[in-house]
Amino acid sequence: MSIVLTPGNVNDAPAFADVLDGVRTPRVGRGRPRTTPDRVLGDKAYSSRAIRYLLRHRGIAATIPERRDQVANCRRRGRFGGRPPAFDREIYRDHNVVERCFARLKQFRAIATRFDKLADRYRAGVVLASLVLWLRETAR
Repeated sequence: MSIVLTPGNVNDAPAFADVLDGVRTPRVGRGRPRTTPDRVLGDKAYSSRAIRYLLRHRGIAATIPERRDQVANCRRRGRFGGRPPAFDREIYRDHNVVERCFARLKQFRAIATRFDKLADRYRAGVVLASLVLWLRETAR
């Protein structure tokens, strides 16, 4: 859906808005692709106030568990800590699809070790590997 490269030592959360901007969901019928998904599944690394605000502002439902320190901070503040965000465990079970996709991409040696020095070439390799995985999946 969307691929954004970041340096190896950078957290994924700052690039979340760029990834979200690159999403294009095709429509069932005619028309241009949708740019906002119905729901975003993320792990605890994406549990920040800025990301939740961005999703709420765009009208996207979020299924992101809260980090333990955030829960403790809200409890410490008492009634001023705010209402905890909604979290559906049943929907979150589908999150492992993303992790499995990363594991399958790492089976390509050039992706796992990053032989390419230029970011454009490496991104092209990731796109090609994703396309190969998608074509294998549709052939089954």
